[in-house]
Amino acid sequence: MTPFPALPPLTDRKHKLPLVILQVAAIWIASDIGFYFLMPALQIQPTYNGASTEISLYYIFWIGIAVITFWPVYRTWPAYGPRRTFENRTRSYLLWIAIYGIAVVFAGFVLPQLPAVGWKETWQPPEFIMATPNYFLPKSIDILFQQLLVLAFVLALAADGLKLRTITLLCAAAFGGMHILLAFGNEPVRYVVRFMVFASLFGLVFPWLILRVRNGLAISYMLHWTYYAISVALPHIFLRAQ
Repeated sequence: MTPFPALPPLTDRKHKLPLVILQVAAIWIASDIGFYFLMPALQIQPTYNGASTEISLYYIFWIGIAVITFWPVYRTWPAYGPRRTFENRTRSYLLWIAIYGIAVVFAGFVLPQLPAVGWKETWQPPEFIMATPNYFLPKSIDILFQQLLVLAFVLALAADGLKLRTITLLCAAAFGGMHILLAFGNEPVRYVVRFMVFASLFGLVFPWLILRVRNGLAISYMLHWTYYAISVALPHIFLRAQ
C-alpha cells in the first residue's frame, strides 16, 4: 500500500493560524447562540437537567462540525505531541476505563446520595447547583466539544512556531474569555466571573498536557470534567437543606 504523504507545516496549507482562530471562535459562538436562543425558539428548554437527551444530541452535532472543520489540524498532532495517539493501547484502555468508570460512579451513585441543596436566595440558582444525574450526560459531551476546540487552537499555535509559554498564555486568555458567553444564560455576574477565572487557569494547563504529556488530551478532559463534578458537589455540602 502507498503510505500517506508527509504533511507540510500547517502554515503552508490553507488552514493558517488566523483562519483556525476565526473558525474556533465562530463555532463556539454559533453553538452558544443556538443553545441560548435557537433551542428555546424550538420549545426546548436549554437546561442540562430538563432536556438531557436533546442537549446531548445538540452537542454531538457540534462535535461533528468541529471534527470535520479541524481534521487537517488534528492530523498534525503527531508532529507536536509527545507520542503517537494510542501508542500504548493497554495504557489507553486503562485510562479510558478509569475515566468512564469515575464519571458513571459519581453521576449515577455518588451524586444521588449527597444531601439536598437548600437554596434560600430569591434569585434562580445556576443550573449546576441543582444538578441531577441527568446533568452529566450533556455536560460530558459539551466538555468534549470544548476540548476539541482547545485542541485545534493549541495545535494551530504550535504549528505557527510559537513557544509553549506563549501558547499557554494565549490559550488562557482565549478559553477564559470565551466563557463570557455564559452571560447569555442570565447567570449572575459573579458566577460568570468565577467560570472565566477558572477557565483561564485551566487554559494555562491544557496546552502543556496536549503538547507534552502522554494521553494529555484525556487528562485535560478529565481535569475539565472534574471541575464541574466538584462545582456540583460543593453546594450539596455547604448549602445543604437543614
